[in-house]
Amino acid sequence: MATTELYLVPGTVLLATVTRKASSAGRAPCSWPMPGARTPPGGPAALAWANQSGARDFVLLGFAHVPRLRPLLAALFLALFLLALLGNTLIALLPGLDPALRAPMYFFLRQLALVELCFSLDVAPRLLLTLLRPGRGVSPAACALQLLLVLSCVTSECFLLTAMAWDRFVAICRPLHYGALVSLRRCRLLAAACWLAGVPVALVFTIWLFSFPFCGPCGIRHFFCDIAPLLSLVCADTRVFEANVLVATVLVMFIPFCLIATSYARILATVLRMPSASGRLKALSTCASHLIVVILFYGTTGVIHLRPKASYSPESKQVVSLSYTLVTPMLNPLIYSLRNKEVKAALGRVCRWPRRSGLGA
Repeated sequence: MATTELYLVPGTVLLATVTRKASSAGRAPCSWPMPGARTPPGGPAALAWANQSGARDFVLLGFAHVPRLRPLLAALFLALFLLALLGNTLIALLPGLDPALRAPMYFFLRQLALVELCFSLDVAPRLLLTLLRPGRGVSPAACALQLLLVLSCVTSECFLLTAMAWDRFVAICRPLHYGALVSLRRCRLLAAACWLAGVPVALVFTIWLFSFPFCGPCGIRHFFCDIAPLLSLVCADTRVFEANVLVATVLVMFIPFCLIATSYARILATVLRMPSASGRLKALSTCASHLIVVILFYGTTGVIHLRPKASYSPESKQVVSLSYTLVTPMLNPLIYSLRNKEVKAALGRVCRWPRRSGLGA
């Protein structure tokens, strides 16, 4: 059965027609009652929303405040998505194609590119679909899966950036012990830990959030399922949940950031003691790309995740979220390739290899 829902968004009205299964008369959207759920605030009307058993899809309202710009935004975001896919795929494949990129630094760079690929593939297709086909419903299961992957990728990226900072610290401050401390086995264990650490964190908060009753219109004022816009649909007391989100954010983001900052403080102190100016420049150049990526990532994700119910408007949150879901994954390969001579040389060798093979044949 096709139902038409009216969503009021600042600056415009989005008329969303969503196809859903027929439900009994009087059943309300966004209500998954849980055993022992608290009475939602707002009186009998809100209670009526929450006590119904009919599940309804969410509707992503990303960039609904600029309906005329949707085709242009779709073209722009598609270009960013394709560049992110191409760049991160090249970075992920290069260490396996060129023996010169077998150092631990490039092993971690490869893991970071894989995380960025997962991030882009999780967010960008849904964003493009939202822009090109506004009002299309998203099932609760699909929304929960997207949130799970987003939280997992963000957590894994935090830990991977920390591991990369540790690698640079050992290379510059403990060069004689680098081979023993940063062995291939230890790098693989660190990478596995970074990938797996994000799963339990994401799983706990995704299950916890979707155990709350949702009531009212199902419009999510964002272009993907994230904690902050979903919390605005919850008709229950979420203070304990928000406090735990803040604690987890501090543990997952702030502590790794402090470790990265400490590593770079030690690196800077070591570099300043080097007698040769060329040696100082070379040491700093190996860290510049990673430092730029750290600033881009933490500068944007911290604004969103440190205060999930902050007073920022949903529209401003969408713009900030774009920076770490599309822009940063697109920029990371450019930053590492343009500022790294070994990566540029390896890319040149790989591009020339098919031509040499053809000439040899």
